Amino acid sequence: MEMASNIRHWDELIPEALSLIFNSLSFKEKLTVIPMVCKPWSKAVMGSDCWQEIDIEEWSNECQPQHLDRMIQMLVARSCGSMRKLCVSELQNDMIFSFIAEHANTLQTLRLRRSEMSDSVVEQTIGRFSNITFLDLSYCGKIGSHALKAIGMNCKLLMGLCRNIHPSYSAGIHMNDEAHAIATTMPRLKHLEMAYHIINTQGALQILESCPELEFLDLRGCWDVQLDGKFLGEKFPKVKVLGPPVDDCYDEDLECCMDNSDASSEGSPFEYEDLSEEYLSDEYLSDR
Repeated sequence: MEMASNIRHWDELIPEALSLIFNSLSFKEKLTVIPMVCKPWSKAVMGSDCWQEIDIEEWSNECQPQHLDRMIQMLVARSCGSMRKLCVSELQNDMIFSFIAEHANTLQTLRLRRSEMSDSVVEQTIGRFSNITFLDLSYCGKIGSHALKAIGMNCKLLMGLCRNIHPSYSAGIHMNDEAHAIATTMPRLKHLEMAYHIINTQGALQILESCPELEFLDLRGCWDVQLDGKFLGEKFPKVKVLGPPVDDCYDEDLECCMDNSDASSEGSPFEYEDLSEEYLSDEYLSDR
């Protein structure tokens, strides 16, 4: 009996311990399962410690834009100013990007693939992202060299940038425009992805010469770049350059041969219908 009395129940664990456990669970489980177990767990999972890293990228590929905005607003609010990582795709407007910017003072990692924010909103708000070290703006068709220049001038800690583009986005991009913006404002880059970009040998060399800490450069599909392997090995021995040749037509990371609008929803972590309106409200959880 004495041994049994020393055993603590799960619902008696301190919130900090519960948060560590909950952070190993999936987004769906944290949002829809844990709050249903008991009031202490519901309260713990709503705490900021559980939402310092927010990754809803897969889910956001399948949901409606208005629900995506509400989800971002709810989860960012839960982080209570301590958000370190945000991964989401297909933002549809400048307003939600501005909302993220308002809460970006502690943000270090930001992935916004296939999003529709504009050059102007990036230029206006990028000063609030001063702690960013890794940024993924791949397949964002409405931004260009002006946004990248503003990012480089304001995000002095930036060490990783992904700016891969879909071949169909390349029509409005001028040769080397974005390469020049990167080379002249982002000297601390260690990791850079520019697959299928409008860049030639001159632009690639400008980046290599201007970013002395660079360790990885992805140039797959950049067909106007001609760099000799021996030259790279002698002049830039620390840098691994990938491409321009592409080994396979389909590349899971680049999504270069698949239009996302035709993608199957089978890979989604859960269907949108699993998140009814009630789950998009903290009032729902507080009543459990």
